[in-house]
This record gives sequence, structure tokens and C-alpha cells, in this order.
Amino acid sequence: MNTKLMVCLLAAILSATAAWSQAASPEQTVAALEQKWLKSQQTNDPDLIAPDLADKFIETESDGKVIDKAEAIRESKAMKYTKAENEDVKVTVFGDAAIVTGGSNAKGTDSAGKPFDSHERWTDTWVKMPNGRWQCVATQATVAKAPPHH
Repeated sequence: MNTKLMVCLLAAILSATAAWSQAASPEQTVAALEQKWLKSQQTNDPDLIAPDLADKFIETESDGKVIDKAEAIRESKAMKYTKAENEDVKVTVFGDAAIVTGGSNAKGTDSAGKPFDSHERWTDTWVKMPNGRWQCVATQATVAKAPPHH
């Protein structure tokens, strides 16, 4: 294949990808960000999701403790997941805001080095910022009963 044809094919693929990403619905965009957050837990890499958390991000932990973005990132860096799964994730968009609810099953060691095995229900609030990017502004988790084993 000659170089000119390769360049044209690459340009066509990139154009199609750009068009698709612009055409993605807000629900799809926010769902993809939630998947990215899950991947950051699964790979123990909180820097993956950090840019998608707003500067004024607030987290209400399942024990009631409220922390800001910097503390959330610090705690996440100290945690080590051996299992992280989401379930029953639902995205509801209200204009430039989205509420995402779901459940999580996770195991590992917490920021204090203690083992954990948790099942939580959570709610994330995303806002489409003036620059067009979606960012999470708040998250809240509640301890839930473990789901029945199938």
C-alpha cells in the first residue's frame, strides 16, 4: 500500500472517530467516564480519573466522612484493590448535569493498610463544564447488604 493511500485511510479513520465522539450522547459520555473510574480502581491508578474530578469535587464516604479532591486522590493512591466491580449502573441526564447510580463490590486494602471487602451503593453527580468536558463534582457511597450469590 502506498504512503499516500495510508495517509488518506488514516485521515478517514480519524475523522470518523472524531465525528463519532462528537455524536456520543451525554449518557454514553458519562457512562464511559464511569468505566474509566472503575478501570482506575481495577488498575490501582487514581491518576487515570483525577482529571475528570472537578477542582471542587466532594466525596462523602460510606462512614460519613467528607473529603475534597486532594484527599480523595491521596486516599485512593494508598488503597490497593484486588477486586473492583460495578453493577446496576444507571445514568440519568438533566441538561448539563447527570446523576449516576450503581453498586460496587470491592476487595483489597484501604488507605490505612487494613483489608476490606465491601458492597456499596453509590451516587455520582457529573456536570458538563463551560469548556464542554464532563466532570464529577460529588460522589456519595452507602454500605449495602451483599447481593445474594447466584
